[in-house]
Formats: sequence, structure tokens, C-alpha cells
Amino acid sequence: MTSHYSRRSFLKSVAGTAVAMSALSYSRVLGANDRIRIAQIGCGSRGIGVHMAGVNAHAKSQNVEITAVCDPWKVRTEMAAEQTKQWYGRAARQFVSYRDVVALDDIDAVMIASCDHQHTTHLKAAAEAGLDAYCEKPLAKRMDGLIAAVDAVKKAGTVVQIGTQLRSSPSFAGCKKLYATGILGKVGRIEQRRNANKPYWYGYLKDVKAEDIDWKEFLMDAPDQPFDPVRCSGWYGYRDFSDGPVPGLASHFLDLVHFITGATLPISCVCMGGTFTWIDEHKFTCPDHVQALWIYPEGFMVSYSTNFGNGGGNSFDIFGDQGVLDMVNWNAPVLSADGHADGKIGIRGKTNVEDVPMPDHFLDWLQCIRSRKTPNASIDAGYQHAVACLMAVRSFDTGNRIIYDAEKRDIRAG
Repeated sequence: MTSHYSRRSFLKSVAGTAVAMSALSYSRVLGANDRIRIAQIGCGSRGIGVHMAGVNAHAKSQNVEITAVCDPWKVRTEMAAEQTKQWYGRAARQFVSYRDVVALDDIDAVMIASCDHQHTTHLKAAAEAGLDAYCEKPLAKRMDGLIAAVDAVKKAGTVVQIGTQLRSSPSFAGCKKLYATGILGKVGRIEQRRNANKPYWYGYLKDVKAEDIDWKEFLMDAPDQPFDPVRCSGWYGYRDFSDGPVPGLASHFLDLVHFITGATLPISCVCMGGTFTWIDEHKFTCPDHVQALWIYPEGFMVSYSTNFGNGGGNSFDIFGDQGVLDMVNWNAPVLSADGHADGKIGIRGKTNVEDVPMPDHFLDWLQCIRSRKTPNASIDAGYQHAVACLMAVRSFDTGNRIIYDAEKRDIRAG
């Protein structure tokens, strides 16, 4: 099994078998000296500047090449292909549709940096083709799409890394280790305030020409609508394609809550918000102010808020009855005795949290492609942050308290 064609064909033939068997089979196909050939789906600033650049940083040490790029907007595929030519001496093949990418027999994995409403469709297709994947967050915009994608990944036994890269940060790994000691005492509240002067979607507005984009490919299962360059380039700000700050930003926060504490899924959620500051001709439909609260079975409340009318007041804290873990500076978290009940555990003053060395998020994924081990941000971790985000979105839309039914894998008012 040395040819490109036979390697992918063999992988497809075992994709529907037991997960353990498919993983074992693939590990035999992709040897330590074989090149990992990757396709990029979604060639925006995230796709080129983060995914492609992140993998290329390990191209030599991990024997990796990006051989195909895909985006409905040809301007971006051309940019991505030119970048691969500079890196590897030959331009990647360019595609408009993900369907053409997953049909290739000479790639091993895909990186998905498409729009939020497209993630689960792209991930499911990749899994069904037997392709390993790196998939951007938030993992899902709809519960049915989430379940379908997760089930496809687990059936295929593919290696999937979700793009919540902060859990691969040495500083947050240090916070996880510290939390496990119990030094904070009884933790009752974890909160983040992530503010800015302006919603991030304004920064993506560009002049997109209708003749340069396959608009139907962009829309996918979103409501049919006429081409609009603002809605196309500023899709982060429109509910047809994204749901605003909670899935866009709080997905990182929620994933870190799960990573650091060991919690997985909330019991309930309430969320409110609206557009109060940035009311203008663009008529963005995602909220510029939002507040969400989740309750977890571990016995604590999790709070997230965004104010896109003022950039002050940012915070990220875990509050225990013996002290506070302050993580607002992601690279230098601090443990302090602030607000402690009685100091019986012995936190004194303020102490920097010691880092725990970790491979970066892309390196971890590439290493797991060869070893068939579970990446740091597994498909289960992606499911967990996605459920929490979807609960908040449902509460925001309905005004109801939303609960998660683990047996039915469903969210509903309760």
C-alpha cells in the first residue's frame, strides 16, 4: 500500500468498520515517512493565516504538504494557492466545492475554516470519505447537524481536532493542573467578560464581486437570498450564517471551562442580549451585547458576557471560597487569595501559575494523525462546547430557560 490512490481507496473501504479497526488499519497505511497531504476548505483569513500557516510551521518536521484549497470565492483560493506555491514550490489545486475535495483519492486530511453554518456539513463529508480533519469552532450551528457530524466521525474512526486551540496553551494546561489540586476550595462561579469597542464582524467587510463567487455554494442550507457583498464578507454579523458572540467567542471560554475543571455538559442555560450600540445601514442581526448563564452538575455557575460598545472591563476568573484564579492575561494567569473565606488552604498573596509544556494545537493534530491517538480538542470536546453554545442561542431566541437532555441528545425549554 504505497501509492496515493491505493492508500485513500483502502481507507475508504474500512471507514465504515469498527472504529478500533479503522484506526489500526489507517495507522498501517500512513507510515512515519509518508507525507501527510492536506486540503484546506475555507480560505479566508482564518484558513490561510491560521490553519495553513499553523500546519506549514511543521511542514518539514512532520512531512506535510497542503495540496488542495477550496472556497466559493475564487479570490481566496487564488491567494491560498499562491501561498502554497511559495511554501512548496508548486501551487495547490483549486476547488469551489467541498464535494470535489472529499472525492480526491490523494489527500489524507482536511482543515475546515469555512463559515459557521457550513462546519458540520463539511466535517460530516470528510468523515464519510475517511479523511482526518481539523475543524474550526464553533463546531455547530444546529443540533441535528452536530449530531450527524459527530456520529459520522465516530463511525469512521477519523482523527479530528476542533479549533479551540487555547486548551493547547501551556498557561491553560498549567491552570488545569492547578485546579486539580483543589487549592481554590469550593468553586461556585466561573466568569468571563470579553468586550470590545466594535463587533468583530465589521473588520471582515470587503468588496466581493458576484462573478467571483459561487453564491449557492456559499449559502448551502442557509435561507435563499440575493447576493449581497456585505452579507457575504460580513457573514459573522448575520444570523443566517452565524449566531454572534456566544458561539463566536464564548466557545473558547466554555471549552476552557470544560478543559480546566473536567466538566462536560451544562444542566441549564439562560441568555439575553440585543443590538444596542451598533445600529446602522448594515442591519447586522447578531447581538452586540449578550449575557449568558449556565449551571453545571459539578455545582457551579458559568457566566459569559460581551459588550461591543466599550472595550473596558474584560475579565476571566474562577472563583473558589479560598481564592481566585485570574486568567484575563491568557499567557500569565495568576492565583490569589482575593475574597477568600478563611484562608485555611493557605493561598498567600499573588502567584503566577506555572506553565505545563504542550505541543501547539496543529502539531498535536499532525502527531495524532500518525499515532491515531485522540487529539487534545477531541470530537467529544467539540460536541460539549457546541451543546452549551446552542443552549444559549436557543434561550436568546425564545426567552426560555433551556435544559440539555443527555439521553435524547436534545436541548429544550425546561
